[in-house]
Amino acid sequence: MEMQKRTPRGQRLVLVPTPYQGHINPMLQLGTFLHSKGFSITIVHTHFNSPSPSNHPEFTFIPIQDGLTVPLVSSGNIIAILLALNANCKASFEQCLTTQVMKQEPGKKITCIIYDEFMYFSEAAANYLNIPSIILRTTSAANFHARSTVVELHSKGHIPFPDSMSSEPVPQLHPLRFKDLPISPWDTLENFLKLVVKSHDVGRSSAIICNTIDCLDQSSLARIQKHCQVPIFCIGPLHKITTAASSSLLEEDTSCIEWLDKQSHKSVIYVSLGSIASIGEKELAEMAWGLANSKQPFLWVIRPGSITGSDWIELLPQEFREAIGERGFIVKWAPQREVLAHGAVGGFWTHCGWNSTLESISEGVPMICKPCFSDQKVHARYVSKVWRLGLELEDEFERGKIERAVRKLMVNSDGEEIRARAKDMKERIQVSMSKGGSNYKRKSELVEFIMALQAVTTAVSSH
Repeated sequence: MEMQKRTPRGQRLVLVPTPYQGHINPMLQLGTFLHSKGFSITIVHTHFNSPSPSNHPEFTFIPIQDGLTVPLVSSGNIIAILLALNANCKASFEQCLTTQVMKQEPGKKITCIIYDEFMYFSEAAANYLNIPSIILRTTSAANFHARSTVVELHSKGHIPFPDSMSSEPVPQLHPLRFKDLPISPWDTLENFLKLVVKSHDVGRSSAIICNTIDCLDQSSLARIQKHCQVPIFCIGPLHKITTAASSSLLEEDTSCIEWLDKQSHKSVIYVSLGSIASIGEKELAEMAWGLANSKQPFLWVIRPGSITGSDWIELLPQEFREAIGERGFIVKWAPQREVLAHGAVGGFWTHCGWNSTLESISEGVPMICKPCFSDQKVHARYVSKVWRLGLELEDEFERGKIERAVRKLMVNSDGEEIRARAKDMKERIQVSMSKGGSNYKRKSELVEFIMALQAVTTAVSSH
């Protein structure tokens, strides 16, 4: 009888991802890991930005009505979209879950609901049906702590802050300045704070899973755990614990790998500003000439529609294209994990979204940080000032600055320490993930914890 309790075979987990690339990836990676441990995985997702079931035939995918209007989606207002999803999906998720519970066979009961922190409507449905729930946080502990600080500063009247304070350090939040705080550029401050407060509320959830690494985020994690009544499982980087199929919402151009194969070891700077950010024509030209003048080979991701007023790369100067010849390779989207793991890549110019930051750190690739908004500003600051694994490009795009940053990061002697630290951090993460390491232990503890929840739910439902 005891053996039956210790194995998750036949036990089902329901996973609820937030419908944005940076959130879908870690949730599906978590699902792949838990599936490898014997759990059945059901993904309940919105119609908006729905993941592709064909990439994960081992999962069951169930869409729910999200009630989003075309004008709201096309506004790109992420805060308004997330608030609307939580208002609209509560009933449809509860109905979906009730149907699943009524249909479930005795040996395939739903053990637990794991939901992204921004899909907090899931917790109410879990409570209603007496199913335990766990929160997945897809950001760093440093950023979570910074968001909590924003709420606190607002309650004390320090936010919004005057421009004159933007470069002032935030008390007790070194190395962040007021302008680095993860305040959203979308919607009103009130709506942003409402979303943060709701997403930070653990409610009756049993635990929190974090896609972060102890050796990176230790001090922020310690502060969070002090105020948290439930266990926190740090099992990141999630993309390294499984060989999950790609969950990219955009089609990846793998031809860039053949191009990388022809380049010298650690010679290429990889450039990608993520799945949301956009830039203007002037910034595009400064980036282009900064890269060209650095004389380093580069792989540049330019997302269709990410250049204001252009479909793709029509606005790139003709002289630039002639100047670079075979030294540059431009794609619409790249298989990023594969690119960063490639021996030819020696640097990453990134927007510092958390997935990109983790992927770069895990492969020992130093970074040029050019954050666009929100959490990216926090991560850029930590990468450049705390972990010291890269440089931050501040202020306007300027070709001379860009050229100097690329040369320093990739080849100059004054960038040697950054390159050495990046290599050392990669090794520390590998140790943490091998048998006996802290990440390895946390993963085992998480599986045990979820199986123990099953024992509790079985006991509750049998009374």
